[in-house]
Amino acid sequence: MKKIIYLFLILFLLIPLMTPMKTVGKEKVEHDVELWNTLQPLDTTLSFMNTGAHPDDERSHLLAYLSRGLGLRTASLIANRGEGGQNEIGKELGNGLGIIRSNELIEASEVTGIDVFHLSQTTSDPIYDFGFSKSSDETLEKWGSDQTYERFIHRIRTYKPDILFTSFLDVNTQHGHHRAINQLTRKAFEDAADPTVYPEQLEEEGLSTWQAKKLYLPADSKNATTSTEIGMYDPIYGMTYPQLGEKSRYLHKSQGMGNDIPAEPEKINLRLAKSLKDIPEQEDLFDGLAYDFSEIASQLNNELLSEELSHFQKTLEKVIKQYPNRNKAMKKAHIALNEARKLESKLKNSNLEDKIKEDILFRLDVKQQQLSDVSKVAANLKVETVVEDTTLVQNGQTQVTVTLANKGKHPLKEVGTTLNLPEGWTLNEATTLSSLKAGEEKTIEFTINVPSDANYFKPYEEPVIHSEVSYSVGPTEVKHSYDANATVAVLPDVSVQVDPNNLVVNTLDVPEQITVDAEVQNNTNGELDASVSLDVPKGWEVEPEAAPVTFEEEGESKTITFTVSPGSSVNKGEFSINPIVNANGKSLSTDVQKIDYDHIDKSYYLYPAKVEGVAFDLNVPETLKVGYVDSGFDKVTEGLQGIGMDVTKLSQEDLQSADLSQYDTIVTGVRAYLSREDLRNNNGRLLDYVEDGGHLVVQYNKPWDNWNPDETSPYNLVIGQPSIEWRVTNEDAEVDVLKPNHPLFNYPNSITENDWSNWVQERGLYYPMQWDDRFETFVSMADPNEEPFNGGILMADHGEGTYMYTNLVWYRQIQNNVPGGYRIFSNLISYPLYEE
Repeated sequence: MKKIIYLFLILFLLIPLMTPMKTVGKEKVEHDVELWNTLQPLDTTLSFMNTGAHPDDERSHLLAYLSRGLGLRTASLIANRGEGGQNEIGKELGNGLGIIRSNELIEASEVTGIDVFHLSQTTSDPIYDFGFSKSSDETLEKWGSDQTYERFIHRIRTYKPDILFTSFLDVNTQHGHHRAINQLTRKAFEDAADPTVYPEQLEEEGLSTWQAKKLYLPADSKNATTSTEIGMYDPIYGMTYPQLGEKSRYLHKSQGMGNDIPAEPEKINLRLAKSLKDIPEQEDLFDGLAYDFSEIASQLNNELLSEELSHFQKTLEKVIKQYPNRNKAMKKAHIALNEARKLESKLKNSNLEDKIKEDILFRLDVKQQQLSDVSKVAANLKVETVVEDTTLVQNGQTQVTVTLANKGKHPLKEVGTTLNLPEGWTLNEATTLSSLKAGEEKTIEFTINVPSDANYFKPYEEPVIHSEVSYSVGPTEVKHSYDANATVAVLPDVSVQVDPNNLVVNTLDVPEQITVDAEVQNNTNGELDASVSLDVPKGWEVEPEAAPVTFEEEGESKTITFTVSPGSSVNKGEFSINPIVNANGKSLSTDVQKIDYDHIDKSYYLYPAKVEGVAFDLNVPETLKVGYVDSGFDKVTEGLQGIGMDVTKLSQEDLQSADLSQYDTIVTGVRAYLSREDLRNNNGRLLDYVEDGGHLVVQYNKPWDNWNPDETSPYNLVIGQPSIEWRVTNEDAEVDVLKPNHPLFNYPNSITENDWSNWVQERGLYYPMQWDDRFETFVSMADPNEEPFNGGILMADHGEGTYMYTNLVWYRQIQNNVPGGYRIFSNLISYPLYEE
């Protein structure tokens, strides 16, 4: 009933705003989304937490409704960073992709108004996205079940959600990561309230136990206990809540998310799995919960405090009613904030039961922060924090300018400004202004000194610099934090990047010399002298032994070319070549990968700079000539070129008009039919190429990647759906070679069982589920306790040539220097040169 009354109130407030602009006398009233985002949460004390495994697992439609529509304090708790996914906007994989996906989730959450938390805390954290898993047991074993659960409980005890909801069911058709989070969520419903579960959180960290009130699971209309309409149009945002959810999903660009959907009714079906109270079979999402302070007050035995809480709720509603007048909202917010602080003092001194007191104090603290957020927006204080040099080094220095502009109608008193910095950093003293008049602007300059032991940039930690501004309205002071104008990063004095960063040495044809380029960049603010060298395996030689480098300015890069001589005999196995830069008395060897996309904040990934190498036997026909249709999603071309293959990337012009018969084999990159419109437009030329005697090798595509089962390939070939079921996720799955005597496994390399060992992440994705009888099958493999897939390598004659479709993850093997991946893939593309 409370929710219905609330929605009626909101509609009443918004009826005058159903058009983008309306004239009221001489005053124009416009939608003020920024202000409404801060006022909306004041009405309810409830909180909701959605749990998932990866960035983009959040249920965006529902969260937009709860957060933006009803004002619930809403969060997504996500396990990992999505490092094992694929990248549809660039070539970053692994930790680089994890940084992108984490920052995309931050931007998406700004749209839906939710808090975001991760169990994974660092790059290469144990709670890592290691790729698709069909098993929750495997997932928790790799993540570390105890550490994962401890962090899970810690976050629940910190955030204190009233309602838990996990995005996916624990069923065998689901991703093992999703299943694991479902299990942890259901278990944590009781355990977060149990003081014997991770008692050190209570004793050493000062946390308290927390009991969520309800736990929901996804459902369909048949087994739902709650069906909630969320498809309402909201005139503030100019769209429905599902449309708002899709707006957020468009920001998951690396995953190709987001859809244009119509404004229409939409119901969310949920099933109540656990509840503290007996709830009717068909119930409302908020049944059994105290929606606001008035309802909390009605449950207390303390008459005086009940009246105080009820009065405070009415005060909050008065703040909401000031919309869209920022000036009045600010005044009312400070009145409410002053009332909240007095009420907090009374509650602390009350004789309420400890758990009840703790609960109300927590909700009151949340409301104080929300009222402070109202003031931050309604005061119209514009704060700009500009850092002169955003790439810093140890022992460095920079200037920071903070500009305060009072765009509001009333003065702000006792305005204080300082910078929040890591421990050990220093700056000149904070500045206090007597007041900042309406329309007045002030600029404050700081000098920051970075200590010699400052930590290098870490992408998942809080920004190293942000400004803090405090001011008073009447007797009530507030303090706000403001981010700097750009990402500020402490980097090594000199960073270094090597090319190649992966190296394969063919022990059957060891090169006399290998060229290694070391690109070094000066990150200090000015001139710098440095020396660069390479640390090579024992018995190898390098020329020059060391090379001096002189930089004149920050950001300057120079490339040193080294010639490495392995010698005539190279041991099989892994090796590394490590660049070392000596500068300012330091020995440095760090690569800095800049991650820079328009839709997310700039970030950096720092990791050890080195050439990761492996030596093994590899036969490659000397005359083999390959054309590669690069998709942008893999680096197979570079890997093949690195072992000396003649590989040419085919351009749009090549596909349209070049003589394709010059290539023995043409290979299409991973998901090329999605990313290359010119490939789709010229697919007929490729099929003609095959018919005239060519060999076409098509790597995997998703079924929705513009793949037409009857037209893309020469014969019917249907990619499996649902795709979650058509994959072999165990990278060590046993492989049965169905035609061991076929040239594919004997030319130019004799493939053995060892070539299927030490694969990374998985065996194959997006297996075909149906194919024409003219296709031959060559391998069979399966995850444990499942029926095997035979379609990992399919090949058919077409005219004078051959067409091959292979969904095994060759790109991961080649990009990770897996010898068997190179050897088998070399055979697949060398097939045209086989002679009986």
